[in-house]
Amino acid sequence: MKQKVFNALIGIGVALLLGAVLLILQGYNPLETYQALFEFSLFGYYPFATTLRNAVPLVLPGLSAAIAFASGVVNLGQPGQLVMGALFATVGGLYLDLPPALMIPVLALLAMLGGMLWAGIAALLRRFFDMSEFIVTLMLNMIADYFTAWAITEPFKDPTAFSPMTPQITQNGWLPKWGEFNSMILFMLAAVLVSWFVFNRWKAGYEWRITGQNALFARLGGCDINRNFMAVMLMTGALAGLAGGLVVMGGTHRFIRGLGANYAWDGVMIAIVANNGILATFLYGLFFSAIQTGALGMELITSVPNEISQVLQAVLVLVIVASREYLNTLVEQISARRRAREART
Repeated sequence: MKQKVFNALIGIGVALLLGAVLLILQGYNPLETYQALFEFSLFGYYPFATTLRNAVPLVLPGLSAAIAFASGVVNLGQPGQLVMGALFATVGGLYLDLPPALMIPVLALLAMLGGMLWAGIAALLRRFFDMSEFIVTLMLNMIADYFTAWAITEPFKDPTAFSPMTPQITQNGWLPKWGEFNSMILFMLAAVLVSWFVFNRWKAGYEWRITGQNALFARLGGCDINRNFMAVMLMTGALAGLAGGLVVMGGTHRFIRGLGANYAWDGVMIAIVANNGILATFLYGLFFSAIQTGALGMELITSVPNEISQVLQAVLVLVIVASREYLNTLVEQISARRRAREART
């Protein structure tokens, strides 16, 4: 654990140094830029609350991708599952009439159901027709994008709006706020805890991890590969769908065109950087959210274009992923030499 944290800090430090070099080459002051970047994302009540809120649609798809990849399942359908979850929550919020104490959990469950159904299609196609979930989930993303675009343009369109969007959901489905803190972060924390428990302390999670490391060994050991594949697909679909529902319930309160943005793909990227670790995905999600949140303030204060934040993210991914194995090997060699010296003395 300490080694992973150490490697992550080194990777972040190197990435920030490379980013500083790029800023200098562009004629900007890196210290002022980084100061503005993190002042507008971490230091202060409002910036910190905004960073936490923006982390939700990054962390949940990231957890979805991390669990899938670590279990040997190539689920790249988080974008489609996210928008389907958002659509299910929106439709529920338009037509259901329940008190807030029931409405909010019902809409969250509907969002998870939307993501599960969309992931379930890919799982069934793999189960009965042996179709690659890699291809199917990617194609389902496109279908979900066009389907939700049709839904908010035709049957659920707000007739008073000038662009494709639904009417606002009932206020009973709006997530409460405490000052600047949006309660959607509680769903995120609960999802992280449940995912960690299921993946690390539950029998099913153990079988998923074993399958991800060696499917043949897992099968010979008695694991039901097909059942576990279906369970992983449904759980990861639910996580991505919940992200879409929370964006509607705690953000726009309606489904608007482009609601999914790049949240889900950023989540996949975060899972890769985190090496599919649950807690690491959560922490990297917060860090990437800080970079994205502070980018606007950085542009206002220093005139550095906020696109530099995307460059920083790309450099971060390249450095951490590329150096991970090298750093692990280096740390193990240093540790082995230290133990050898201690043994000789």
